[in-house]
Amino acid sequence: MNKQDKLILLAGIFFTALFVSNVISVKLFTIGSAVLTAGLLTYPLTFLITDSISEVYGKATAKRVVIIGLLTNLMMIGFFYMAISLPAADFWPMQAEFEMILGAVPRIVAASLLAYFVSQLFDVHFFHKLKEMTSGRHLWLRNNGSTFASQLLDSTIFVVVAFYGTMPVSALLAMIGVQYLVKIGIAALDTPFIYMMVKWLRKTDTPKNKEEESYAV
Repeated sequence: MNKQDKLILLAGIFFTALFVSNVISVKLFTIGSAVLTAGLLTYPLTFLITDSISEVYGKATAKRVVIIGLLTNLMMIGFFYMAISLPAADFWPMQAEFEMILGAVPRIVAASLLAYFVSQLFDVHFFHKLKEMTSGRHLWLRNNGSTFASQLLDSTIFVVVAFYGTMPVSALLAMIGVQYLVKIGIAALDTPFIYMMVKWLRKTDTPKNKEEESYAV
C-alpha cells in the first residue's frame, strides 16, 4: 500500500468516525454522576488521525481533510432532513423515532459543526506550531499538546453554543469540565498509537510497476 492509498484509508476512517459520532451522540450514558454522550467512542479518533496526517503529509493536507469533513457533514445532515421529510408509509410506525434520532435540533447541529471546524483547524495549526518549536522532535508532546488544547476549545464551543441561556453558568462550566476531562483521558491513551501510525505511514513500499508508481505520493 503506497502513501496515497494510506492517506485515502485514513481520510475514510476520519469521515466514518466523524459521521458516526454525530449520529450516536444522541445516546446519553452515565459514569457515576457524569452524563456523557456516546459520541466519545469515536470522536477522539478524529484528532489522532488529523495529527497523523499532519505529521506525515503536512499541514495543508490535514486542513483539506478537515474542510472536506465539514462539507460532507453538511451533506449528511441535508440527506437526513430529506429522508425525514419523505411521507412515511401507513404501515411504518417509526417516523417519530426516526426524526428523534436523525433530526437533531438546529441549535445542537450548529454547535456541533462550529465546534468541530474551529477545534480541528486549531489542532492542525497548533500541532505544527509545536513541531516548529521542538524542531520536529517529541511527537508525543505535539500530539498531546495540540489535542488537549483543541479538545478544550471543542467542548467549550459546543456547550456554550448549544446550551447557553438554558441552564445556569455553573452547570455549563461543570458540563464543559466533565466532557473535557473524559476527552483528554481518552486522548492520552492514544500516544502509542500515533507512533505506530506514523511509522506505518512513513514505511515505503516498492511500487510493482510504473503505473502504480505514478500514483505514489
